[in-house]
Amino acid sequence: MIRTQPEPGEWSSYIHRFMEGKMVFGSWYDHVNGWWKKKQTHSNIHYMFYEDLSEDTGREIDKLCSFLGLSPSDEEKKRVLRGVQFDKMKKEDMINYSTHCAMDIKISPFMRKGQVGDWKNHFTVAQSQQFDEDYKKKMKNSPLQFRTEF
Repeated sequence: MIRTQPEPGEWSSYIHRFMEGKMVFGSWYDHVNGWWKKKQTHSNIHYMFYEDLSEDTGREIDKLCSFLGLSPSDEEKKRVLRGVQFDKMKKEDMINYSTHCAMDIKISPFMRKGQVGDWKNHFTVAQSQQFDEDYKKKMKNSPLQFRTEF
């Protein structure tokens, strides 16, 4: 969907290139681990996880407000909660990249389903096992924990 990037090819070959770090912007593992390490020494970095946002958006907004030193009113919080619902954001041109010249949403929308755990519909059992092994090896020294469902 990103016109400036190479064709991703079939999923089965893409996932192997991903695990090998042979992506346009390099290794996802290196990227995530690098920023997680930076977070430990830079107090101005805040991580948010989609699974947590999906599970309890209000709680995560409260955490973000605390991080930013904000004390929004209940009405402001309600307005934010309404605005950040996946289905609403998916329809917003300024959020869904539908007006961005480098994106071709006819190929694939930037925002797909917003469903936690949907990865299970794309990975075979073998791919899931390979990815889990690769993840454990490359993330073994990281205290960062991801959830894949809730």
